[in-house]
Amino acid sequence: MKQLALSLSSSPEPSFGNFVPGHNAEVLCALRAFADGAGADRFIYVWGGAGSGRSHLLGAVARSTRNSARLVTALKAPVTAQQLADMREDQTVVLDDVDRLDADAQHALFALYNRIRDGGLGALLTSGSAPPAALGVRADLATRLAWGLVYEIHALTDDEKAAAMRAHALARGFQLPVEVQDYVLRHSRRDLPSLLALVDRLDRYSLEERRAITLPLVREVLRQAHPDSELP
Repeated sequence: MKQLALSLSSSPEPSFGNFVPGHNAEVLCALRAFADGAGADRFIYVWGGAGSGRSHLLGAVARSTRNSARLVTALKAPVTAQQLADMREDQTVVLDDVDRLDADAQHALFALYNRIRDGGLGALLTSGSAPPAALGVRADLATRLAWGLVYEIHALTDDEKAAAMRAHALARGFQLPVEVQDYVLRHSRRDLPSLLALVDRLDRYSLEERRAITLPLVREVLRQAHPDSELP
């Protein structure tokens, strides 16, 4: 019988500790200070393409802020204008994918920014897929987003992606062989969320099959996901 793996292995929550910084050391430092309430900057906007790790970082900020017993609300667009209008100006608000807000929600975010700024106690961390000027949101909101700190999240190199896969595997309690890392980087989707999701799948499958994570097992998992593909 196959071993049921779902109850034995779970993905670690996003944290600063399991984020591979690569060329993002400066933004990582700024977000740590933001989460601790130690920095002077209460408004930060980060941007990057799909798989850059910005959603992971926003989750890490929300978790760290919550662990420090400070009030925080984390949202991922699309959200409604009413949700943003209901936000308290004395808390930390973390909002991912601001470019997915509709016109009413963009207006509500603009108003929330002003309330937090005028209140003096809250903070706002937002993210999107492009710098504020190229985000495609209303001009006054883009201006507000650019008033605070703005950071680009740089994509990882292959070596950094391999390090992220190893760290993710260790967080789940196993070691990922070097030959498996290399094979996955050559023959699977290369964005980091997909790579980490594949590490999760390899872990579950190996537990279910009671087999070590080897190249034959990796090929089986990839063929299950893409049955029409030809893998060496």
